[in-house]
Amino acid sequence: MIEKSEMQPSLISIKITDQIFEILNKIPYVGSYANTRGWAFILSWSHRITGLILVLYVWFHLITLSALSSPGNYDAKMALFSSPLIVFFEWLLAIPVIFHAVNGGRLMLFEIYGYRDDTTMIRWLFVVSAVYVCLLAVFMLLGNQSVSPIFFWLIVFITAVIGGYAFLARIWRLEHSPFWKFQRASGAFLLVMIPAHFLFMHLNPAVGKDSAVIIARMQSFFIKIVDLAMVLAVVYHGGYGLFSVGKDYIVSQRLEILMTVLVAVVMILSAWIGLKVLIAI
Repeated sequence: MIEKSEMQPSLISIKITDQIFEILNKIPYVGSYANTRGWAFILSWSHRITGLILVLYVWFHLITLSALSSPGNYDAKMALFSSPLIVFFEWLLAIPVIFHAVNGGRLMLFEIYGYRDDTTMIRWLFVVSAVYVCLLAVFMLLGNQSVSPIFFWLIVFITAVIGGYAFLARIWRLEHSPFWKFQRASGAFLLVMIPAHFLFMHLNPAVGKDSAVIIARMQSFFIKIVDLAMVLAVVYHGGYGLFSVGKDYIVSQRLEILMTVLVAVVMILSAWIGLKVLIAI
């Protein structure tokens, strides 16, 4: 059990979140729903929407990486993503990425560890997300950072594996299906991996947009293991998330079976595309 005193926000974080709440309350429907249903309701729906956005992004990302089989074509495509406007949209994508990751951590504290102070956790959600997005903007503007891929991913991967395993061990005796347990454990694993991946890809433009740099990195056996683990975790986590959302609204058993099969096919296809990219390089 986490004590409330351990997570009380500082005065600075309170000021930051108050400013964020003030901005969000001016968005149509958000402010009215927040006042009538509460921020927990807003965040629940936001988590589902950002999850759907990230599933679509994974598809786009895997299809883009499949172009590495022809480095010249890949570099030509990446040249289109070098304009300031596209770079700005890449930065904006960090908002749903980090929100979904950090809010997932909030839900884990809520579901598993018994932490029920919504106000404090929501403030920390916004503070951590804002700090990450601002830090990412700094690295993207500098565009000249350099870090060893092996060193970076060794630290991140070990941390993520330990976190995922510790979380799975914590929830294993709960009366839930193994699918639910692995979905939550994959979430703990991705809570570390995805923000780290997004940060790593924007430390230097060449890291994500130069085919020679990408291929050289992905030819490492260790990096292949890291990428494979991340692809499988993302596919499973996203697939089970889609299944859970669909199950909440589909009342027909036949439609539920159809939805389950459709989600499984899409996720298996995604895993196959990712595996094919890793093997081909």
